[in-house]
Amino acid sequence: MVEHLGIEITACDEDSVTATMPVDERTIQPLGLLHGGATAALIETVGSVAAALAVRDGFVTVGLDINATHVKSATEGWVTATARPRRIGRRMHCWQVDVVNMDGQLVSTGRITMAVVPDRSGRESPPSDTGR
Repeated sequence: MVEHLGIEITACDEDSVTATMPVDERTIQPLGLLHGGATAALIETVGSVAAALAVRDGFVTVGLDINATHVKSATEGWVTATARPRRIGRRMHCWQVDVVNMDGQLVSTGRITMAVVPDRSGRESPPSDTGR
């Protein structure tokens, strides 16, 4: 879905993860406005990446809840989503994600809650170069 919607992670640091998504034929609804579902997918993507980078070794995060409030329409260009931690706990993460248009105006705001569970996949965790 990330590839289909054109979502690109553009920044990762200790306090946030940022991604962009185009407002184009892939992400608009019939009235030409940014689709709420595409926006929710962007919120979930950036929040999930942030949580995955912040989780301790031997654990993974899985989604529990996502919500989004759409406050302004977007009809062209790009939107940018930034995830910031609200709570990083041993068993749960909560991330606030704000989505803004190219003028920096808030388009949507969301929250994603992730459960922290043991990694039973047998995969080795990739090395983290984010400093988290």
